[in-house]
Amino acid sequence: MGTPDLRLIERCVEACTAAHQRLLQVSDGLSDADLRAPSLLPGWTRGHVLNHLRRNADGFALMCESAGRGETGMQYPGGMEERNRDIEDGAGDTAAVLVGNLRTSIYALEALWFRGDATMWTGSGVIATGATVPIADVPFRRLREVTVHLTDLDVGIGHDEWPELFVRMELDRQKMAWAASHPMGLTQLPARAMELPDGLRLAWLINRAQVDGLPQGPGL
Repeated sequence: MGTPDLRLIERCVEACTAAHQRLLQVSDGLSDADLRAPSLLPGWTRGHVLNHLRRNADGFALMCESAGRGETGMQYPGGMEERNRDIEDGAGDTAAVLVGNLRTSIYALEALWFRGDATMWTGSGVIATGATVPIADVPFRRLREVTVHLTDLDVGIGHDEWPELFVRMELDRQKMAWAASHPMGLTQLPARAMELPDGLRLAWLINRAQVDGLPQGPGL
């Protein structure tokens, strides 16, 4: 997987721990009724979003723990079926239980990052899609999950509040994905998209904003 950029890892960890605190602050203010209300994701309540973020942290922790032992672990050992089942299992809990579990999972993941050694950071793990990725990418991947799903909670947090580090890094990734998915000559983003502020351009690309004059974005 190559030598990881430890300084970039540290910046992503710093940004993600700040995003975690924002998430917990928002979550602490949600009632049982709030968690039963729809999120911006079709078919998911706010409870589903928070429980997904809890299970996502647990899965990344499994990957980091395995890498620390010199092994390649799976984020969801039972595959997508386990992922989907675990999201449902707990989505209907009371706010106190759901948020308490989320907080525990967040701090367990952060503890692994803070004591992670070279063995862990140079390791790899298998994410839900079945792809093998560097553990060094996990802090950014977690930052993306938390940032985007804070918007999906529909509590008034829009793309204009997304961390600059996330916007810059994810825009680079989305541009590469766009180029890779289009034939030669059509690899550049539409001119209308290039006129947008960075945050709105990214929100359009990952299908978290609609923009006049542009089709629906490709999504995450």
